[in-house]
Amino acid sequence: MINAKIIPIAIFAATLAGPSFADTGIASAGLVLPEMNAEAGRTLFASKGCVVCHSINDVGGLDGPMLDAEFMELPMNPFDFAARMWQGAEAMVELQRDELGGVIELNGEELAAIIAFVHDAEAQKKFSEADIPEEIEAMMGHTDEGEEEDGHGDAEEEADGHGEEEEAPAEEGHD
Repeated sequence: MINAKIIPIAIFAATLAGPSFADTGIASAGLVLPEMNAEAGRTLFASKGCVVCHSINDVGGLDGPMLDAEFMELPMNPFDFAARMWQGAEAMVELQRDELGGVIELNGEELAAIIAFVHDAEAQKKFSEADIPEEIEAMMGHTDEGEEEDGHGDAEEEADGHGEEEEAPAEEGHD
């Protein structure tokens, strides 16, 4: 069963009591707002593959922006966060196909949980490499020494702007 606020019941109760939209946060009948569950989001962030491109606590990929809660704007409007994701959707889909072999599919409840996790510093303190399933970790392209084997630039190269776009000079003497 989906944990959600069922808006029609809330509207009925609000109508009896008489509070305004500002008091209830309810826009119209028929809407269901998913639960913002940061703990579920922690699991989904790793298991859905978000961690392949994004990092939290220095755990994860470098292709997308880090998503540490300490750098997030508060208070957070989850719809604004989803809108920013939508603005980057084309690039994210391309990277997902490249890195994961397909596009990540999320339902509304899963997206809400991931957004909650990205904005919850306490839940993020628990996030570690141990949360990453083996099949997702294999997609991350890391060796045991922490080097990348998939040709992507490392953090230092990304930070100074010399990531994968720069071509390596040709080696001389090798045919």
